[in-house]
Amino acid sequence: MKEKLARNINIYRKEKGLTQEELAQILGVSFQAVSKWENAQTMPDIALLPQLSRTLEVSIDKLLGYASQDRPITIYEEAYLTQDYYWGTEPNQACYQVLQRMPPTKPIKLLDIGCGEGKDAVFFARNGYEVTAFDVSDAGIEKTKRLADQIGVHVNVFKADILDYRLDQQFDVIFSSGVLHYIKPEFRQEIFDNYKQFTNPNGIHFLNVFVNKPFIAPPPEKEPNAYKWHSGELLAHYQDWFIQESSEIVFDCNSSGIPHKHAMTSLIAQKMTSLDH
Repeated sequence: MKEKLARNINIYRKEKGLTQEELAQILGVSFQAVSKWENAQTMPDIALLPQLSRTLEVSIDKLLGYASQDRPITIYEEAYLTQDYYWGTEPNQACYQVLQRMPPTKPIKLLDIGCGEGKDAVFFARNGYEVTAFDVSDAGIEKTKRLADQIGVHVNVFKADILDYRLDQQFDVIFSSGVLHYIKPEFRQEIFDNYKQFTNPNGIHFLNVFVNKPFIAPPPEKEPNAYKWHSGELLAHYQDWFIQESSEIVFDCNSSGIPHKHAMTSLIAQKMTSLDH
């Protein structure tokens, strides 16, 4: 908890545009105290948490690393409440690339970031991967568990916000489809550094992200917590990895009942072992 609190104080302080000195002045503590909080050397006194929460405009639960319960982060929370699966139960085509490039001929630990209702996570589990998955939607988590139970497989699924959650265990495969636009631009470097750090040597990332194009109209879904990506931006985070595949496509979509188009960048990148010369 200390490390999560330290990271979150740092993140939300910067989001508010406050320096350590300014936050310390508001709270009536020394800037050294704030520095120690953010370096996980000490923790704030419990009596300071309400004022810290108000100052940073974030709930105490979220400061402590628990996913926010006070507002829907994704527009799909309500859509997932139905018995039917909004995205269906057929796996994303990218799942077959994972099977092809890193088949589970030995134990493979896979993380599905933003698993939605679980169709991809359950597909990986039924094919022999050790699957961990998270999503910010309560309804999505419950449907992931239900689908896994129906198929008879285990998925370690839990609720987390992509902005707050950081890895603390190693994975062989990190998979994410249609989720990375929820990462604010100022957090992307830190988050991808964390994902890369906790990937085993020769591990692979299978990722895609919607990119902004001036010749494509904005999607009809009004997502208040979505942030634009640009062509080449995802690739730039992997300059030190082996790029197995990088492509960009424009495709038709009817997810909202209104025909529209998306542009998407897809990336397959592998973490290679360094050679000392």
